[in-house]
Amino acid sequence: MTVTRFAPSPTGRLHLGHAYSALFAEAAAKEHGGKFFLRIEDIDVTRCRAEFTRGIFEDLSWLGIQWSAEVMFQSERSERYSAALENLREQGLLYPCFCTRKDITMEIAEAGGAPHGQADVPYPGICRRLAEEVRIERMVNGQAHTLRLDSRRALEKAGDLDWHDVVLGNRPVSMEKLGDVVLARKDIANSYHLAVCVDDAAQEVSLVTRGEDLLESTHVHRLLQHLLGFPVPKWHHHRLLKNEQGRRFAKREGALSLSAIRESGKSADEVRAELGF
Repeated sequence: MTVTRFAPSPTGRLHLGHAYSALFAEAAAKEHGGKFFLRIEDIDVTRCRAEFTRGIFEDLSWLGIQWSAEVMFQSERSERYSAALENLREQGLLYPCFCTRKDITMEIAEAGGAPHGQADVPYPGICRRLAEEVRIERMVNGQAHTLRLDSRRALEKAGDLDWHDVVLGNRPVSMEKLGDVVLARKDIANSYHLAVCVDDAAQEVSLVTRGEDLLESTHVHRLLQHLLGFPVPKWHHHRLLKNEQGRRFAKREGALSLSAIRESGKSADEVRAELGF
């Protein structure tokens, strides 16, 4: 049975890109007589708002989208994420990172890294090279830190892995572009990468449908699934909706919200038709 999910973050109102992704996931489940779940990714307490959560329910209901079971809220699952982190810690695959963004930027610049910014360059491994006694001293002194996955050691432990996209086919796991990703932030005790793997396993998601902008993230998710003993789904990375300027719809770009579209008088049927559903 095909099980899919739509997992928005309540950091703003949904827009057309969200509508396409939700309808795509629902259609994939219906095509095979499966289940479609709604998950609210509200672990970022610094940005998530209750009014945006209410807006998600309102917008999806207006579109006629129906989910199969009780909604999952990530904010209620911290113990599950902590257990997964402890599992990885016991395997010796995590290390504390005390770096600030400035530290990372300077390290990349001094190493002759890409001049276009650190966002396109993996973490250079500054704290991976720290002696254990230095790490312990800093942690005892209460220095703020994240927890990073030692991707090199994790890949050595896992061996050769691949993942399957229904359009792109099999892809070998590679952490070259991602590096040692953060699995627990300084202000939040987990991260998107960790939480999404734990929750997909809990909901028995068999087909992960999401935008092609998350293609690279699949490498770390497949690796984490292996390390944590989770079942492995298939993926379908769909196209991204773009505006007239050729830029993808995004909250930070001020994309027109579904609520604004609704208030303009356009019907849900018209929106669904425009999106191909």
